[in-house]
Amino acid sequence: MNIRSKILIILMFFPAMVFAQEEADTVKHWTAGGNSAFNFSQVSLSNWAGGGKNSVSGTFLFNAFLNFKKDKRAWENTLDIGYGLTQQGDENLVKTEDRIQIVSKYGIQASERWYYTALADFKTQMDLGYKDPPENTIMTSKFMSPAYLLLSLGMDYKPNQNFSMYLSPLTSKMTIVNDDQLSNQGAYGVDPGENLRSEFGASVKSIYKKENLLQNVDFNTRLDLFSNWTNHPERIDVEWETKFDFRVNSFLSAHLGTTLLYDHDINFVDAEGVEHGPRIQFKQLFGFGINYKF
Repeated sequence: MNIRSKILIILMFFPAMVFAQEEADTVKHWTAGGNSAFNFSQVSLSNWAGGGKNSVSGTFLFNAFLNFKKDKRAWENTLDIGYGLTQQGDENLVKTEDRIQIVSKYGIQASERWYYTALADFKTQMDLGYKDPPENTIMTSKFMSPAYLLLSLGMDYKPNQNFSMYLSPLTSKMTIVNDDQLSNQGAYGVDPGENLRSEFGASVKSIYKKENLLQNVDFNTRLDLFSNWTNHPERIDVEWETKFDFRVNSFLSAHLGTTLLYDHDINFVDAEGVEHGPRIQFKQLFGFGINYKF
């Protein structure tokens, strides 16, 4: 059985085992919703003396949640998908956004604000990524290369509906590089020729969200931290994501998002293919377009 099959089995059976305990419950204990947006921009030039290139870009964003709450039990599930492309003139398409993240968190209330909690967090991407766009000759990523799976046990602090902080001293982090070319390079911290790197340590996942932070402005931020107990625990992996959603009306909106990453196991490779040490990675995305909230 290959790595992809094992991951799919885990993701399929983790929620199924929990759901089996809830089969007698009614729909009233469930809440669901989400948001989808498509941002598009285009520049067309004809005999333009000032110079420039035609360009077109589009970004699709989708997030959804499915939550269960009854008595002392709480089960929270989220799905985040993003994909974007841009093209200038006749150059190759360049990827500007690409992610899939599924998080499932099941807790049993221990006190008014604390829950005993188990969490599964899986993320990867859909399409090929290149180091040298728009030439697109140096491939650096693809579906399941890399992919990350975290399984953990801990305590979840939830003082209100807007904030939660999950603390886990028992976290298993698996880094998957399913592409042999990348695994042979030792990409994303795997040993050369290996497709899987396993780490054991502690993690923190903090989320704050606020609707109408300002009028017609929703805010969401998430901070994930991980420390490997067995290998340089002082080296902390960081993923910090922040989003602002600006509502114009029921169907038009603007989106501003930033993502900061630091992983000591990911080395920076420059445009010539030369490998350097780990560096802070930063991405900023702004778009205006059609939005639908459900």
